[in-house]
Amino acid sequence: MSIPISTLGTPRIGPRRELKTALEAHWAGRQNETALLATAAQLRASNWARQSLLGVTHIPSNDFSLYDQVLDMSAVVGAIPSQYGWEGGSVPLSTYFAMARGRRGHDDRGHEGCCHGGGGVPALEMTKWFDTNYHYMVPEFRRGQAFELASAKPIDEFREAVALGFHTHPVLIGPVTYLLLGKSKDEGLDPLTLLPGLLPVYAEILHRLAAAGADWVQFDEPCLVLDLDENARAALRHAYGVLSSTVSDLKIMIATYFGGLGYNLDLALDLPSAGLHLDLVRAPSQLGQAVARASADKVLSLGVIDGRNVWRSNLTALLDRIEPAVAALGPHRVVLAPSCSLFHVPYDVEAERAFDPELRSWLAFAVQKIGELKTLSTALVDGRRAVADELAQSDAAAAARRASARIHDAGVAARMDGLTPAMSERQHPYTLRRRAQEWLGLPQFPTTTIGSFPQTGAVRKARADHAKGWIDDADYQRFLRQETTQAITWQEEIGLDVLVHGEFERNDMVQYFGEQLAGYAFTQHGWVQSYGSRCVRPPIIYGDVSRPRAMTVEWARFAQSLTKRPVKGMLTGPVTMLQWSFVRDDLEREQVCRQIALALRDEVGDLERAGIRIIQIDEPAIREGLPLRHAEKEAYLTWAVACFRLAASGVDDATQIHTHMCYSEFNDIIHAVGGLDADVISIETARSKMELLDAFRAYRYPNEIGPGVYDIHSPRCPTVAEMRDLLAKARERIAGDQLWVNPDCGLKTRSWDEVRPALVNMVAAARKLREETAPARVAASA
Repeated sequence: MSIPISTLGTPRIGPRRELKTALEAHWAGRQNETALLATAAQLRASNWARQSLLGVTHIPSNDFSLYDQVLDMSAVVGAIPSQYGWEGGSVPLSTYFAMARGRRGHDDRGHEGCCHGGGGVPALEMTKWFDTNYHYMVPEFRRGQAFELASAKPIDEFREAVALGFHTHPVLIGPVTYLLLGKSKDEGLDPLTLLPGLLPVYAEILHRLAAAGADWVQFDEPCLVLDLDENARAALRHAYGVLSSTVSDLKIMIATYFGGLGYNLDLALDLPSAGLHLDLVRAPSQLGQAVARASADKVLSLGVIDGRNVWRSNLTALLDRIEPAVAALGPHRVVLAPSCSLFHVPYDVEAERAFDPELRSWLAFAVQKIGELKTLSTALVDGRRAVADELAQSDAAAAARRASARIHDAGVAARMDGLTPAMSERQHPYTLRRRAQEWLGLPQFPTTTIGSFPQTGAVRKARADHAKGWIDDADYQRFLRQETTQAITWQEEIGLDVLVHGEFERNDMVQYFGEQLAGYAFTQHGWVQSYGSRCVRPPIIYGDVSRPRAMTVEWARFAQSLTKRPVKGMLTGPVTMLQWSFVRDDLEREQVCRQIALALRDEVGDLERAGIRIIQIDEPAIREGLPLRHAEKEAYLTWAVACFRLAASGVDDATQIHTHMCYSEFNDIIHAVGGLDADVISIETARSKMELLDAFRAYRYPNEIGPGVYDIHSPRCPTVAEMRDLLAKARERIAGDQLWVNPDCGLKTRSWDEVRPALVNMVAAARKLREETAPARVAASA
């Protein structure tokens, strides 16, 4: 008897980002809906075939998405806000993408336009999926919300797999997690009160799946690793009491991940399901407890392979850990799996033919992780001798990595030993620094952007041609200088107050820096999905981090030489450099982050000495890194704040430090945001209509804030009036002398045709606000 293998989910973008290409061609009008759906079907078929060939027995379906699995669930259950014009029936793809990306307005001639006339529809709010760098579209509920089966996607994709010869296990976001992920604009509405109306839709899905031949269904309930109140716990009991009795011969696997169950372990084990998946990478100690407490008929899915990192597993050590549990349970009650869905890692290490051979031998992407599961399954059933070669290779790789000289740097260790608390403190408090920064001469409501400008086809082509050696260094530098000069000139022309150089030389806000730091390595094909068509290649931190040379000073100095207005130096902060990388697992994350902070501290000092007196250190990932359990949060926030301050605090009072944070819920980290002590923070607020500022108001945040008034993740262009209204909402929450005006995030992914009119409107909105408040300022001074 073999031990079943599950993946929980797999990468869905395609080994060569085929989904990205198809989506962007469809959005640009170059590919119709039929062609897009054909590409999606090909990717699903390839995913199922690949898993089958590798020995996966519990192959998932409905883990594929054209944009986001939470948005998919909203479409499936008909949770479509009224502004998208849906009137029932099957949800059209155009409505689905409007919820994801917004919909442009129309000008007064009835043509689709960017900024004229009736203003289109904004996208749903977007935020991070638990503590990952994956983004999901936040469900929006209303009082009296009605649900209906508006998309048969889970059933259709199961049948699609059957037609290809694959018997799959459909994956659904569990009903309680789905509701807890949502929000409502109706004050006081608890989404869990909508559960009775939602469950009949889930029950209908189960009936249809059973009729189509499904025997298992996976319900993802990662909410079980959170601190749940009794209402949520009662909702879980009720939901699975209903669902487990819906179809008697359809087995339910409840999947938990991203942490340990803690005090929810008994609850999870007692839920009426046939199986329970455990994340034994984040919480290995829960295995023994689960084995001891599980009922005699409960199947345990053991998440022993890291689904969120790229390091090869030590298979011998894993076997030592899980053999007793398998012996106690019996092979018929065990499934082997990664800790979570494999869509958080790239496809296949074998694609990295040019990668450093030593480093490559330490890595495992999705294909290799499935291979590791297969080796474990064989060893547990047939004995270790049956996979002696595989175990020997795993042992050798683990030993080689531990002994490698490239892992540790004595110079970095010495600097870490020399850290003092004073290195994380500015010279004086913000109130004194603000006076010292008056020399910048900025107006009220100063305007700026977050950093990047559009990475046009010409920019991407020049970078690719340079990488291939088709253009030399001199020609490439000449091109970049032309782009930077044009960007500075245009910003001056439209009246922005604080300029940016546009970052045309940068490929990615983490990769650009990581490529210049010791201790980092980069893949060529290690893409993972961030949201929709947005894919990133996370760097791999394999050893001690240091900065061999200055990274941004030359471009910042050049840009500043073109204008008398201040130009921001642009850096990615230490926590974000950590969170958006695959991080070494042989050193505490806190220590890795401090190493990065020291490297960035050197860069900040060099920028200041080069005459750059506004320096932005972006930290969009601080909230993302927050532990899911309340008891662990304070320790993390303490060292995360300390790392930012270590990077930022070596400058004079007259140098203004900015930071940027996007798509974060600030209520539970606002004291930490205050602790960063940045002179100016810019945040995403356009989709939330400035609601995120409520946390800053309640906290009485003392420093300056730039709440975003332009949603850069949507193709639509906000009007002057729309941005003016958002600024008015901001002024209801924060004082006028704290307010900056800026977009939500960087403009790299947008086109110039979208960016130019939007920023012109943004500057006009700020000027209008200045005109409206000028009489009040005059009266106050009198």
